Amino acid sequence: MFASDIYVSRRKKLKEEIHSGLALFMGNEESPRNFPANPYKFRQDSTFLYFFGLDSPGLAGIVNADEDQEILFGREATAEDVVWAGPQPLLKDRALLAGVGKTLPLDKLEAYLKKAKQQKRQIHYLPPYRQEISIRLGNLLGIPAAHVGNFTSLTLIKAVIRQRLVKIKEEIDEIERAVNITRDMYLAGMKICKSRIYEREIVGKMEGIAIAAGSHMAFPTALTMNAGYLNNFQYGNMLEKGRLVLCDCGAESPMHYASDITRTVPVDGEFTRKQKEIYEIVLKAQLQAIQNMKPGVKFRDIHMQAARTITCGLKDLGLMSGDIDEAVEKGAYALFFPHGVGHLVGLDVHDMEDLGEDLVGYNTNIKRSDQFGLAQLRYAKALQEGLVLTAEPGIYFNPTLFDRWKAQNKYSDFINYNRVEKYRNFGGIRIEDDVLITEKSSRILGTHIPKTVTEIANCTGK
Repeated sequence: MFASDIYVSRRKKLKEEIHSGLALFMGNEESPRNFPANPYKFRQDSTFLYFFGLDSPGLAGIVNADEDQEILFGREATAEDVVWAGPQPLLKDRALLAGVGKTLPLDKLEAYLKKAKQQKRQIHYLPPYRQEISIRLGNLLGIPAAHVGNFTSLTLIKAVIRQRLVKIKEEIDEIERAVNITRDMYLAGMKICKSRIYEREIVGKMEGIAIAAGSHMAFPTALTMNAGYLNNFQYGNMLEKGRLVLCDCGAESPMHYASDITRTVPVDGEFTRKQKEIYEIVLKAQLQAIQNMKPGVKFRDIHMQAARTITCGLKDLGLMSGDIDEAVEKGAYALFFPHGVGHLVGLDVHDMEDLGEDLVGYNTNIKRSDQFGLAQLRYAKALQEGLVLTAEPGIYFNPTLFDRWKAQNKYSDFINYNRVEKYRNFGGIRIEDDVLITEKSSRILGTHIPKTVTEIANCTGK
């Protein structure tokens, strides 16, 4: 946990933001894998962590703006808990770690909320993303579980977004800690990226390093030779010389701050001429994106510049043609670059996506496009100091998407389908780092992770 005064300050600011009513924050419960005593690894709700910091199940928090009061509801450890897990701190002692002076048993929460409703106080809560929390909220508030999402508080959602958006030094340190663990994972993974081993062997090696560092994964590792498709969680392919392996993964710090890094590595360490040509285009787009990320610049413009760089590079190789600006404006580039150039990172790897992607990444002045590719950009607003975002352009050759567009003769003025056909089994390349927006510029977080052609060859022992 951070120092208690950080949580006290956050809750004070929240009360000022919502003005009236009370904000209800439900902590997560354990989720059974196949029977109650065999749960998945517990992961606390990110916003509960942000305001209360307590990383255990069976908790709920109230931030009461009307009475300038905060209450932690929870369960005391039972004798059975002590038998299995050892001595547990008292609820009041846990609350003090978060700077909360008042505690109540969790089974008193329903009565507390019922009284607040009788007093006509507004109960603010956030959109639930777990079914068991929807059911719990429904029972507490007298709302059918299926309709709980209809009564979430836009006031609270916007207040939480404003607070969580800008990272303080302590948060940045945690993200860097996660990035540096991920760096160790990549150095180990690159070293064993050899022909005739399985994808799962690399994943196992990398994720073991995270666990040994007291960390866990921020999201399921995507590692595949078939990177024409953006994510792959099967890990069943045996590596083949001449193929590329794309890995997108990130450790989560012990305080649950995420990292998100992608590298693309040739099996046995040697790029073919084709692979090197495409790789250098992606690397150029990524380096330009990072250089242009600074306060006041719209992230949408960063995306469009990456699209231009990719289009220009592909035109030089004869895969695209025509006017570059027109090809970008119409979205022809999205056959090769079908996702956004990046997204926010924080307590969530796609930070605050549970609160509503458009509310986080767009506003009344910047609306989400409905154009394929650009529509997938999760954050488009002007950048500001303290944001952490990924920079992750890519080029992919997706056979299914290629066949569909070719059959439709889509963007044939810009795409040379006969030339692209020769890349059908190429796969894909993405390069991703986590970037902090500073006062006047930006910087990549963590110790440098190899990403040039030469660096990668050195890391793979080539």
